[in-house]
Amino acid sequence: MNVQAFLDTLPYMGLGMLGIFVVTGVIILAMYALNAIFKEKK
Repeated sequence: MNVQAFLDTLPYMGLGMLGIFVVTGVIILAMYALNAIFKEKK
């Protein structure tokens, strides 16, 4: 295994994971916002 190649790709893997967490957070916030806007009145 080429250790240097692995170390070179770590920043790209980190950006990919950060992107996944950001998109997940945006989806969660959008669900909260939609629930607050279209709250069902009982």
